[in-house]
Amino acid sequence: MKKISIITINWNNAEGLRQTIGSVIPQLTDECEYLVVDGQSLDGSLDIIKEYQTGLSNWISEPKTGIYADMNKGIRMAEGEYFLFLNSGDRLTENSLCKALTECTGEDIIYFNTCLSYLNTRFEEVKYSPELSMKSFYKRTIGHQSTLIRQSLFEKYGLYNEENRIHSDYEFWIKAIIVGNCTTRYVNWPLCYYDMSGRSSKPTESSQREIDSILSRYLPDRVIVDYEYWKQRERDMVIMEWYRSRKTMYGILVLVYKLIKKIRKVLFN
Repeated sequence: MKKISIITINWNNAEGLRQTIGSVIPQLTDECEYLVVDGQSLDGSLDIIKEYQTGLSNWISEPKTGIYADMNKGIRMAEGEYFLFLNSGDRLTENSLCKALTECTGEDIIYFNTCLSYLNTRFEEVKYSPELSMKSFYKRTIGHQSTLIRQSLFEKYGLYNEENRIHSDYEFWIKAIIVGNCTTRYVNWPLCYYDMSGRSSKPTESSQREIDSILSRYLPDRVIVDYEYWKQRERDMVIMEWYRSRKTMYGILVLVYKLIKKIRKVLFN
C-alpha cells in the first residue's frame, strides 16, 4: 500500500492543472501515487494530462457530475493509506511531500497550514488551532487541500456528500472530528498553495445556508443555539480586538462609554 494518494480533480482549468501537476510530479516518491480526475474538459486539459501521464499513477476523463462526485471517483481509484485532495490550481509547497511523509504517524487526520495564493502574486499563510473543537469551525475550517485524511475514515463515515455544492469537506469534518472524535494532529508549516480564485474560497449567503443545513443534520437544536451564541461572541471579540489595536480610537470609545453610563445614572436614578 502507498502511504499517500494525491487526488486532483479538474474541469476546464488547463492552466491551473498544469501548475498543480508541475508541483506534484517532481516531488513524488515510491511511497506516493498521483491520480487525476477530469470532468471531460474542452479547454486542452486532456492534452496536459497526456503530456504528463507517465508521471501519473492513474487518470480518467469522463462527464463531470459535481465537485464531490469527482472527488469520490478519486477515492474509489486510490490505494493509499492517506488521501490528499489537491485540486487544479492548488500547488504543493516546495520540497513538502517528503516532509509530509514523515508526518504520517498514524493519526486519522493530519492537518497543515495553508498558503493562500492570490493570482500567484500575493501569498498569505493561514495557521490553524493545534486543538480542534467546535470553536475551530466558527469562522473557517481546516484546509481541505492541506489535510491528510486516512482512507479508513471514508470506510467508516462514507464518501463525500454529493448533494452539497461547496461544503462536503466541512460536513466530513463535523462527522469525523466533532461527532466521531477521530484522532487529529496539527503540523505547523504550509503544505500547499491554495488558489483563491475558486468558488468555495469566497463566502456567500448560499454557502452559509449550506453550512447551517449541515450543522442541523448532525447537531441537536440545543447545541446549535449555543453554537450561534458563541459564534456571535467570537465575532464581537474580533471587533473588540480590532478597536483595541487602535489605541487612540479605543481610548475615545471607552471615555464615551463611561460618559454615557454616568449620564444614564443621573437621569434614571
